[in-house]
Amino acid sequence: MRVSVLDAGSNTVRLVIADVEGGVPLPVHTVKWKLRLSEHVGPDGTIADEAVEQLVKAVAAAGATARRWHASGPMAFATAVVRAAPNCQELLRRVAAGTGIRMCTLPGEMEAELTFLAARRWLGWHAGPLAVLDIGGGSLEVAFGRGRLPDFAASLPLGARRLTQEYLAVQDPPGPEELKELRRRIRHELRDVASRIRWERPRTAAVSSRTFQQLGRLCGAAPGRYGPFVQREMRCRDLRGAVRTLAALPIAERAQLPGISAPRAEQSLAGAVVGHTALKLMGLRGAVVCPWAIREGVLLRYIEDGADWWTDATATTDAPAPTPAPPLRIARPRA
Repeated sequence: MRVSVLDAGSNTVRLVIADVEGGVPLPVHTVKWKLRLSEHVGPDGTIADEAVEQLVKAVAAAGATARRWHASGPMAFATAVVRAAPNCQELLRRVAAGTGIRMCTLPGEMEAELTFLAARRWLGWHAGPLAVLDIGGGSLEVAFGRGRLPDFAASLPLGARRLTQEYLAVQDPPGPEELKELRRRIRHELRDVASRIRWERPRTAAVSSRTFQQLGRLCGAAPGRYGPFVQREMRCRDLRGAVRTLAALPIAERAQLPGISAPRAEQSLAGAVVGHTALKLMGLRGAVVCPWAIREGVLLRYIEDGADWWTDATATTDAPAPTPAPPLRIARPRA
């Protein structure tokens, strides 16, 4: 059987089409649209009309692509940049009216749960007690567990794009005071979650998302051309060095570093500071860079729990609370 997943993030809208026979999602086609929604967000978090129109066109194109590849779906969702927008409901209605595809937003805790499942399946049971960190443009998801699904999952307003706009947009490169304030904010937000991770003492830590993949490459991990099955790790001490390197360079020069792409060069410093601070506070010396993340988690839940899972999971998730800086929320996963 062939299914598709579509997610709208801060930078891109990405479609993955996969065959799901045999219990493993095998990608057969991927396509992305670089909309950079986070660059079209107003001071109050509202997404501009022109960006909404671009999103509608991208979702329509994704639906047409899925049909050409004879895939069901797509199972479509948007992440923190849409979830936190005051005009989120209007945006979702316009997408549905213009494409016939019902896009939803998932709670941050559910995103953490799905990413944890993807990391667990990729790393296997030998990983033992597992901590997973996933950073996007608007939020940071953290999860820990010993089984298939996490024992707890948390969503924090520590996205790389969000923090860049709030703390690192004054000068290029930023000064020491901006970095000091940024670290203080991250430590404050991470305090409770970091304490829980230290107490749990995970055997393995994993990071996922494009930002962490690029930072892993900057820290010496193998380039993408070596394929997904090469072991890639990101050590805390190397990430500390990456923070120093990125902080000393203007945005244009960061894009010349190994692994750092031009579209993510601006937010790479904030992502590195979040990653290093999180690993340090959690008492972790490093983490495995996992190529699977939330999209693969959606596919795995579809495979393992049946097609009705997506319907049930999204039945009440299209009414997000549009708070630009939500408080820490820790939730146990659904059965």
